[in-house]
Amino acid sequence: MSLSTTLSDTLARGVDALGLSLSDDQQRLLLAYVDLLVKWNQAYNLTAIRDPAEMVTRHLLDSLAVLPYVADTDTLDVGTGAGIPGIILAVSRPDQAFTLLDSNGKKTRFVRQARRELGLDNVEVVHARVEQYGKSPSQIICRAFASLSDMLALMAPIITDNTRVLAMKAASTERELATMPPHWQGNHHSLNIPGLDEPRTLVVVQQRSD
Repeated sequence: MSLSTTLSDTLARGVDALGLSLSDDQQRLLLAYVDLLVKWNQAYNLTAIRDPAEMVTRHLLDSLAVLPYVADTDTLDVGTGAGIPGIILAVSRPDQAFTLLDSNGKKTRFVRQARRELGLDNVEVVHARVEQYGKSPSQIICRAFASLSDMLALMAPIITDNTRVLAMKAASTERELATMPPHWQGNHHSLNIPGLDEPRTLVVVQQRSD
């Protein structure tokens, strides 16, 4: 069995296990993204994961697992890096607008190239720090790069009373939720990633309305 067939089968089984409905074309685009990431990773340090099969599990399926919790509204991916999870979500939601933000120039160059090659008209790529962004999206998603409190403080300039913040984290978050600023409320969702025997959690927080 060829590598491309193996990757295709792994993705298809994972999508089924997650209970998602992605067309053959969408799955083809996701695998084309992995192929592009592998090629660019040979010259640029875009991700520490080098193995394409691991990329399917740790990048594609890990990102797809949060899809049921992502509201159908304009979404900003803060610290998108190589386009994770933003590119994966944009392929899955072609009618939804995604802005992918990162301060690393080589990574945003790659994401722009991926956007062009995959034909993702619903993606905008911004090379800037989050405090320089200057817009207030309805929804923010990111792979958590700090504690929840630190993340919310960093993103404060672009957060409004109605902003949903989704933080993808690798471990339990009860303690972090308990120590969030009092005007925030949130909950966590344990995620099961097909083929990955490691904890994953999505935290969804909003400012209190009372």
